[in-house]
Amino acid sequence: MTAAAAGPAAPVPVLEVGGTHVTAALVAPDTGRPVPSSVIRRPLDSHGTADGILDTVARTGLELPAGHRPCWGVAVPGPFDYDNGIGHYVGVGKFESLSGADVAAGLHRRLGDRAERLCFLNDADAFGLGEYRAGAAAGHDRAVCLTLGTGVGSSFLERGRPVHDDPRVPPEGFVHHLIAHGGPLEDAVSRRAIRARYTRRAALPDGAEVPDVREIAARAQDGDPVAAEAFEYAFGTLGQVLAPWIDRFEATCVVIGGSMARSWELVRTAFTDGLPAANRAAVSVLPAGHPEEAPLIGAAQWAQDAPDPA
Repeated sequence: MTAAAAGPAAPVPVLEVGGTHVTAALVAPDTGRPVPSSVIRRPLDSHGTADGILDTVARTGLELPAGHRPCWGVAVPGPFDYDNGIGHYVGVGKFESLSGADVAAGLHRRLGDRAERLCFLNDADAFGLGEYRAGAAAGHDRAVCLTLGTGVGSSFLERGRPVHDDPRVPPEGFVHHLIAHGGPLEDAVSRRAIRARYTRRAALPDGAEVPDVREIAARAQDGDPVAAEAFEYAFGTLGQVLAPWIDRFEATCVVIGGSMARSWELVRTAFTDGLPAANRAAVSVLPAGHPEEAPLIGAAQWAQDAPDPA
């Protein structure tokens, strides 16, 4: 059976594109969860050529069993024109070769009759939608969902829909546009920022090997005060900057996922310490319920909910 012939009970194909990997899966429409045997994760070179990147993404998708629905959910990081499938990656340190590229057309051509339609959405929105459907944001009318990896991804959800153009949320609904300590937020809260602050505070000599965030977290948990301060500064700053937006949006929970959220107690403590500036300081701060599956769940939901093209 081809994808185009698949019936309404057929699974939804999804792709999650990250800076180092691409994941493909089939999501069961009845449970809303990925079929475990279908999940395929492959390495992806975000610094490669446009053809190389698209070849890898499509090849991973084509590894999925046939018989799925013809509409795919595709979660990709910004900046990206999600309505038209065009990349706008300039000065962001990844996917530069896709800037101005018609990603939608490139994937359509490579996926062939397996895909009639591609529904793109921001990767943090996919994470938020997944957590709303099956994770920690379930039951919350207004939730803020954050992904902490190389930078800070965000999704402001109102009754399970991302909010982008509204005075209650940051520009475009993305917190990385906000200012902290006189500069972009990610100058204080990101993988590079934590490593740089640790390097300065520890007075590491030039040329010394700089530990990655996971090692800095381990040192903080072992009682290293410099490592602990690097985490406290980064995620305390995030709490302070986000507090007025939590208040304005009247969010009842903040759900946190991403690779840095694995150091949960360090992140949670510093973040909540930064929140008292908000009137809603009692907002629930929760770890993601399904940190790996949520973007796949959300991408499938996005594809299922997409209106029929005019």
